[in-house]
Amino acid sequence: MSNIRQLKRALPWVQTPIIINAPMSGAATSDLAVAVTRAGGLGQIGFLDSKRSLAGQLERVKHELQDIMNTYKDTPESVLPVGVGMIVFGSPVAYWLSLFSKYKPAVVWLSFATTDELKVWSEEIRKASPHTQVWIQVGSVSAAMEAAQACRPDALVLQGSDAGGHGHALGASVISLLPEVADVLRDRGIDDVSLIAAGGIMDGRGVAAAIMLGAAGVVMGTRFLGAEETELPHQFREAVFDASDGGQATVRSRVFDEMWGPSPWPELYDGRCLRNSSYDYVKRGMSMSDMRIQLYRDLQEARGQQLDFKETVTVWAGTGVGMVKKSERAADIVQQVRSEARRRLRDASSWL
Repeated sequence: MSNIRQLKRALPWVQTPIIINAPMSGAATSDLAVAVTRAGGLGQIGFLDSKRSLAGQLERVKHELQDIMNTYKDTPESVLPVGVGMIVFGSPVAYWLSLFSKYKPAVVWLSFATTDELKVWSEEIRKASPHTQVWIQVGSVSAAMEAAQACRPDALVLQGSDAGGHGHALGASVISLLPEVADVLRDRGIDDVSLIAAGGIMDGRGVAAAIMLGAAGVVMGTRFLGAEETELPHQFREAVFDASDGGQATVRSRVFDEMWGPSPWPELYDGRCLRNSSYDYVKRGMSMSDMRIQLYRDLQEARGQQLDFKETVTVWAGTGVGMVKKSERAADIVQQVRSEARRRLRDASSWL
């Protein structure tokens, strides 16, 4: 519980259990971040590879959440009550420091990098904005230990293999990842890092389970694909609503990054996406280059007809996608999930 109190001090507007939207690149914009924070969660903006674009998003958040900033302006130095997700590899920290210094986001969430890169980023962010929390996303016990020891982050986001989007190609479900990381941290005497659960958590039942595993907060990405405030094309949203049996409808693979050309992503990572024909071609033995040729042929043959758009784009989604069936306000999602989680935790206590 001490780490939950620690997070509450740093993020004084949040309510428990702490609900966090994943910083989904291109989909989690200021609209979603503002809505989640206003509902008592931690709203986050996904990675944008343009400093100008991110500055515009942060400026809108500052305008929309000025009242919350004024309410908590002394605890600590006024931070912008949202998080910002950063994809570290291939991006120098110096490029972003002026934004962190100017807007002072409550959290900067770092992902996809070597430990050395994460250490440099952590140190520079703390110089630029001392009251900004540094969170680091990892997908294995070894990565968690390296990041904890080298970077001393305020929180580790433990991303289980059920998560949608990019993550460690070799990983475990959060249900075993989180407790093992907690045990190893304890054995190493590292007790000041909050653990955040991510991957496959869709509702209050999942949140309650994560809290019982030792999580101080819970991230949901796929669930927020159904939020009205999420920036998602209509066809993508409908594909999410139509999906069911998420362990069959989604798969983890590098195919989705290589459909149209070689991927810049390090070999350590792949991604979970709605299954499509490109994945099936490669699974049947095609090389990536042959798959691209076949994909082009499919497009040529479909000329004048409607080719299922999922065959030509990537729809990142986790195994919980079958539980997203309708469009909802983000605030309603946060409040409903939090309420159900509280009830489940109370019920569990009463059983004892």
